[in-house]
Amino acid sequence: MKKLLFSIPAAMFFFSSVAVAHGPVRQKAEEEIVIDAPAEKVWGIIKDFGDMSWHPGISSVTNQEGNKKGAVRVLTLASGGTINEELKKYDEAKMSYSYKIVEMSTAKTITYSGAEEKVPVLPVDNYAASIEVEAQGADKSKVSWKAAYYRAYMNNNPPEEMNEEAANKAVENVLKTGLANLKTLAEK
Repeated sequence: MKKLLFSIPAAMFFFSSVAVAHGPVRQKAEEEIVIDAPAEKVWGIIKDFGDMSWHPGISSVTNQEGNKKGAVRVLTLASGGTINEELKKYDEAKMSYSYKIVEMSTAKTITYSGAEEKVPVLPVDNYAASIEVEAQGADKSKVSWKAAYYRAYMNNNPPEEMNEEAANKAVENVLKTGLANLKTLAEK
């Protein structure tokens, strides 16, 4: 009986500490925009994996392998830094492709909990995304850009530069500014 009475509080302590100490949770972001232009015109602007001139946050892109699965593009950001993305799936007929970030440069280094931490240019980890153009009649289209990712700091108690709020804000900004500029370009 004594063993049972001792094991109940021990089990409660164990399970409560596990519930409090958890790592990052997978985040998701999705932005959609309706554009007053045919889907083929909109797709024509974004279909080249090696061309992100339609996004104001990207100053240049290098890509040697085109729209072939496994192709890697290197984005040079207008704000400085680089992001390498690998093409995972490309579907010309469905006007869509998906990709994953495979490497990023460091925006800055901070000291947090006594350790030097590198803050990536996009404060995320394990980022994957897809973009798709869908016809909405003859002269309209809808573009959906979806992303899934973790915050950049994979341990518990992240610094504010690499927490969920920072990750969500940064990803939302990438998607919204890109789609807004795409709409402007396609509606010209």
